[in-house]
Amino acid sequence: MAFGSGQAATMTLLQALSPGDHVLVATDSYYGTPALLEQVFHPWGLTYTRVHMDDLDAVKQSMHDNTRLVWCETPSNPLLTITDLLTVSRLAHDAGALCVCDNTWATPVLQRPLELNCDIVMHSTSKYLSGHSDVLGGALVFKRDDEFTQRVRSLQSLSGAVPSPFDCWLISRGIKTLGVRMRAQMATAQTVAAFLDGHPSVEKVHYPGLASHPDRALIGQQMNGPGAMLSVQVNGGAAEALTFIGKLKLFTRATSLGGVESLIEHRASVEGPTSSTPANLLRLSIGLEHAEDLIADLAHALR
Repeated sequence: MAFGSGQAATMTLLQALSPGDHVLVATDSYYGTPALLEQVFHPWGLTYTRVHMDDLDAVKQSMHDNTRLVWCETPSNPLLTITDLLTVSRLAHDAGALCVCDNTWATPVLQRPLELNCDIVMHSTSKYLSGHSDVLGGALVFKRDDEFTQRVRSLQSLSGAVPSPFDCWLISRGIKTLGVRMRAQMATAQTVAAFLDGHPSVEKVHYPGLASHPDRALIGQQMNGPGAMLSVQVNGGAAEALTFIGKLKLFTRATSLGGVESLIEHRASVEGPTSSTPANLLRLSIGLEHAEDLIADLAHALR
């Protein structure tokens, strides 16, 4: 099902639940998802629990008798933690719940959650699938065409959460080059992450392609590559992070990702005063520029 945005897709899926239902959602996830639950659906009657999805015992213990939906996001935004989709989907099914995966960062090129026993996949097609930062869109992909699927389809139609024909054309155009874009961006991201990792002005790099990532074995089992998103924590706090951004020439400061241009953002500023993201963390979306040019830009700013 195609939607006018990723958030419209998420909203419609949550609307298909009933007051009194419980949702389990990843602690480290796109901030708009728990914001929807807290500000819109909690007053309406949904309850939810945020849990670290990489802690499987915590996931199991957080299941309630009325849990109907388990919302995963892997790699997560912005810390790039990895969720064991096969195990979490099994835990969800044991509790009588559906397992949903936000697959925006990985795309179907790198990860196929339906083959990992998830029931529903969500994409913000504004990002990698369109790939050119010129359109908003979202999608839900269902493993089965059952009663719940038809309820979501009915709500989508009644609420008008649909994209325009031209938006659909733009996204379809972008999908044609998705594979080659992802492979090129991922190769550059690996080079950039390796440069940043161990730099004296950098506290930590979050990237699934680094040997130091704690979930390397799981990444190899369920992904075809580490992707082109990474986060970096510079030495210091918010002031140092913002000063660093201000010195960059090639990266564009913007709160999006997945386009052909490289973007950077101070995630805590975007998420607002309730953000739990480290104040010194910057999220990078690596585009199609030459790796050496991006590294030169980062090296200059880090000096």
